[in-house]
Amino acid sequence: MIPAGLTRWPIWRRWFGTRAERAAGRHLRKLGYRILARNVNLSVGELDLIVLDGEVIAFVEVRSTSGTDLARPAESVDETKQKKVAEAALVWLHRHRLMGRPVRFDVVAVSWPPGAKHPTIAHYPGAFSPPGRFQFFA
Repeated sequence: MIPAGLTRWPIWRRWFGTRAERAAGRHLRKLGYRILARNVNLSVGELDLIVLDGEVIAFVEVRSTSGTDLARPAESVDETKQKKVAEAALVWLHRHRLMGRPVRFDVVAVSWPPGAKHPTIAHYPGAFSPPGRFQFFA
């Protein structure tokens, strides 16, 4: 059992997040996606997973919870987070000379209750459109 208050510790949060990102990556690979990059840190923000779904580059935001409610982590990708992800995606696409490629933004919610050996995963392809001034090709 996890002691109360431990989830506020940065080390615990990072470990739990990494565990969820790995599970999300495995899940997406089973669906036939190809992982292009993980944990991309850019000056404008971080991209959890970048995957290829056919010809579409998908930028995947992974959210996790130790509870059973998958809706809560998925809904936590608010407009502010969407803007950060879109801006980071634009930088990544520009750096890799992939600006003309079709893209989309997915959310993967991972529920990993204490004691569970395997998580429950919900994948939301095309979960949001880039808000604001960002222009992408779909």
